[in-house]
Amino acid sequence: METIDRKSGSALWHQIGEILAADIAAGTFAAGARLPTEPELMDRFGVSRFTVRQALAHLEQRGLVRAEQGRGTFVHKGVLDYTLSKKTRFSKNLIEQGFEPGGELLVHEIVPASEHVAARLKLDEGVPVIRRRGVMTADGVPVELGETYYPAVRFPDFDRARLQYPTITATLASYGIRDYERLSTEIEARMPSAEEARLLRQPKSVPVLVILKVDADSDGVPIAYAETVWSSERVTFKVDMG
Repeated sequence: METIDRKSGSALWHQIGEILAADIAAGTFAAGARLPTEPELMDRFGVSRFTVRQALAHLEQRGLVRAEQGRGTFVHKGVLDYTLSKKTRFSKNLIEQGFEPGGELLVHEIVPASEHVAARLKLDEGVPVIRRRGVMTADGVPVELGETYYPAVRFPDFDRARLQYPTITATLASYGIRDYERLSTEIEARMPSAEEARLLRQPKSVPVLVILKVDADSDGVPIAYAETVWSSERVTFKVDMG
């Protein structure tokens, strides 16, 4: 029986969840592997079935495992290898690795460009920009929380157009932008806010990776500026200098 600290003040299910998460990170349970059964975990930690189920539910909420009715609990596909390049495309990145891309729009509004956003888009401060905030998913698991700004004058009725097309690339093409490239990318790491942790379904104690990016059309004119927050548990970035 594995010892857990019953006097630490930390819930038993949380301790068990962290131990199993560490096992997954260390490769003890590989991607696609089935975790021990509930009775086996009860024996391992000396706890009730209810406590084990709480721990497993916590892991599933974090996107580390998935429960299959009648079969057991399996380690999720694992970390997303996300390539950053001049031609970075979210859906393409995921589909090539066998993940189903998805997402949920949280905010769509037109706001005056702040000094910071205006500088990135090479606009005058205060001109109207479209602000879109949403969560992007891989197989239904949140991987990215993003906030993107577009020049409003260049993309009228963008919210309606976006509903008509499956991807951002296709939507931009409807405005005559047949191709676009990454103009700049900045990466930093920090701890998440409480809201970011909630929307990404991860603990507040796990760092996030922040990407600041500018995309431009074929003439080099900025068309989008984004600040995206990624779960460091679920993604690794590869930079393609080509």
